[in-house]
Order: sequence, then C-alpha cells, then structure tokens
Amino acid sequence: MNLLDNVNEKLKAQFGEGIISAEQLYDFPVFTVNRNVIHDVIRFLKEDEELSFGFLTTMCGLHYPDNKGNELGVMYQLHNMPKNLRIRLKTFFSVSDPNIPTVTDLYPTANWMERQEYDFFGIIFKGHPNLKRILNMDEMTAFPMRKEFPLEDGTRTDKDDKMFGR
Repeated sequence: MNLLDNVNEKLKAQFGEGIISAEQLYDFPVFTVNRNVIHDVIRFLKEDEELSFGFLTTMCGLHYPDNKGNELGVMYQLHNMPKNLRIRLKTFFSVSDPNIPTVTDLYPTANWMERQEYDFFGIIFKGHPNLKRILNMDEMTAFPMRKEFPLEDGTRTDKDDKMFGR
C-alpha cells in the first residue's frame, strides 16, 4: 500500500467526514481537512507509531479571494525523518472567521511560522502563546499577502493583474 492510501485509510477511520479529500500532487500526498479537526489530525499524524510525522517542515497561509466561504487557508507540510516520508495538509475557512487552532503545543517551531502567517494573512491562531506581528509594524491594519489590493496603478493601461496570476 502506498503512503497516500495508507495515511488516507488511517485518517478516514479516525476522523471520517473531517477528511475532505486526498490526492497525490507531484511528490506529496495532499489531504484537505476540515478546520474543526485539523489540530486533532496533526496530533494523530505525529503520535501514531507507524506514521510518526515528528517534524513540521513548513506552514504557510493561503488566500484565494474568489473561493467564497473558504478564502483563507493554512497549509502544513509534515515530515517523518527516519522513514523520509512527507505529507501536506490543507484547511480552508472564511475570511470573516479567520480562526484556527495553534499547533505550537505539538510543534514548538510553529510559533514563528504562525506569527508570520498572522502578520501577512491575518489568520488568528487560537491558543498561540504570543500572537503578534513579527515583521510588519504593529500599527499596520492591512495584511500584505492577501490579494485584496491591485498590484499595479489602476490608471495604467499597459498592465493589469492578469500578468501576476490574478
């Protein structure tokens, strides 16, 4: 059984409808998970003796402004170093309710990663020990990585946001 099927089988048995989708993208098994169970899923993946994803490699915010009701998201990449296995988890939620549980209790390295995503995307990590801006000024009210503002001067006719993947 390959990694995608093995992890999917275990997650479905444990979390049922909380696992929205599972697919193989490039070299990663990718699981989309309901926000309500994301913390429990990550804890399970870390603590399961066979899976043992003990290292949080990456965590980043996502913003898809056209995806109504699920505009914001968080992506986690977990690594089982002894077996050299990696997986990716994604969860999505509304920009009007940008709350998600912290994983700093599971991975201390998430501390700075979560602060960065709060700073850039406005994602609120509930339970974070020190959630405050890390790179931008405290007085800043906008979130610079959200795709809410045009990238170019609106008076220019020679360029538009389509050139930047929007």
